[in-house]
Amino acid sequence: MCCMGSVVLLLSGAAGAHAQVSEDTLKSISTPDAIETTIGALEFKDGVPSEETAKKLYDNLDFTYAYRTFMDNMRGVSIHALKKGMMDIGMKENEVLVFSELMDAKSLFLTANADTVYVMGYLDLSKGPVVLETPPKFLGAVQDAWFRWVIDIGLPGPDRGVGGKYLIVGPDYDGPLPTGGFYTAKARTNTILWFGRSFLENGNDPKPVVETIKNFTKVYPYEVGGVGTPIAEFLAGKARLGRITPPQPTLFHEGSGKAMNTIPPNDWSYYEMLNEVVQSEPATSLDPELMGPVAALGIVKGKPFAPDERLKGIMNEAIKVANATARTLFMAPREESWFYYPGSSWNNYLFQTGYQFETPIPEITADGVKPFPPTGYRTMSARSNFFYGVTGITPAMAMRLTDIGSTYLWTMRDADKRAFDGAKKYKVTLPKGIPEGNFWSLTLYDNMTRSMLDTPQRFPRAGSQSYPSPAAEADADGLTTVWFAPKQPEGVARGNWIQTDPQKGWFVVLRLYSPLEPFFDKSWRPSEVELVD
Repeated sequence: MCCMGSVVLLLSGAAGAHAQVSEDTLKSISTPDAIETTIGALEFKDGVPSEETAKKLYDNLDFTYAYRTFMDNMRGVSIHALKKGMMDIGMKENEVLVFSELMDAKSLFLTANADTVYVMGYLDLSKGPVVLETPPKFLGAVQDAWFRWVIDIGLPGPDRGVGGKYLIVGPDYDGPLPTGGFYTAKARTNTILWFGRSFLENGNDPKPVVETIKNFTKVYPYEVGGVGTPIAEFLAGKARLGRITPPQPTLFHEGSGKAMNTIPPNDWSYYEMLNEVVQSEPATSLDPELMGPVAALGIVKGKPFAPDERLKGIMNEAIKVANATARTLFMAPREESWFYYPGSSWNNYLFQTGYQFETPIPEITADGVKPFPPTGYRTMSARSNFFYGVTGITPAMAMRLTDIGSTYLWTMRDADKRAFDGAKKYKVTLPKGIPEGNFWSLTLYDNMTRSMLDTPQRFPRAGSQSYPSPAAEADADGLTTVWFAPKQPEGVARGNWIQTDPQKGWFVVLRLYSPLEPFFDKSWRPSEVELVD
């Protein structure tokens, strides 16, 4: 050991006597005395920033924290805005909002539709687990306070559309759980929002569907030791026995015709709403890397949010840029792989990013599911794009299974790659054999609110259903053409026209419910939206 140590010292000494770091290396690790940057001139004497430079760089650092806080966490504020919108019309936890006559353009919901009966509510798991009983033929999901998927309910969920009892458990609950009778899901936050949709009977009557929803949908606290706990568990000393009593009737609120806002803000109130989310949830409910920029701004659980005037000014500037960036990602995407067909403006990046914006959704082959390997990175632009314009995320929104769930294509550009002008006339043609096993629809949205376009039509949609507006008609060759214009074009049936507003820009979403193989193999393709005059 002694000799080996001597040799090492000798070699080190010999190497040190002749080694010299190159000028290029020294230059690469140094900071020049003067630097010109996009935030102005910076000065470093012997590597030490001047007082003015330090101030400028700290302001810029705080700007980046505020910018990231918007881009990375708007999903949490979006959930909070949804909850607030329901509370504003008098709803409380464990109550249910149902749109008995469908949702119209008076309510502000990110890219909702006027084709299905929406049902939704919110839960508070800080008081203990909550049971959600779902109706048959339902399609929905449970989301946590950061808009993360918890579990699917209904058709894509474990009940597979026959209806079932879901037990939603909060992050801090460590008590006994039932051994059966429920589909149990553990959430990472106390605030939970759930939503779903039911399809119309024969495509034209919501009344029977609403009756089924109200007969089967129930929301109530879980009774520990009640249903789902066998007597043997009690006799073995592993569980207590709870009451077996019918739950209190669930209170339903009507949503149709209500004017309510569920859109997250793009001004200072965004930070205030984000602080409310942080204060109400466990400190560990979000990834520390995402919470880091938020905490750097002073939004920390258990502490008052009181930025000084300097920081508040920077945050106000940052949210302007962040909002503008998120809007650009949504309205003018640049990533070619997001577009569904070559050279098309119809896009849906979920096929590329999956519902977690990380790994493409699996291929479905004759031999079964073929997953893609994890990419190891988050597609940040897709995530910001999605939560700026869409409500809810679930694996059911990003799958290649035929005749299950729904799939979407949307476009913000016409055939010549120009934004839509509300004062002009456009048309889109859907080829024969529209690949849907249930129904299809086109819906127009207001560029600014990302909600349904509000015009005298009330329901800005066209599709195969005959409610709430007449069904679109195909021509003699089986082609279906839908027109977008301020006034109904001459010779065009009412069901083939969606009204626009000359004062507002718009975009359009194509939905296929229970999509079929020609959609996935792309042998069926809608036309681009063409400017007529």
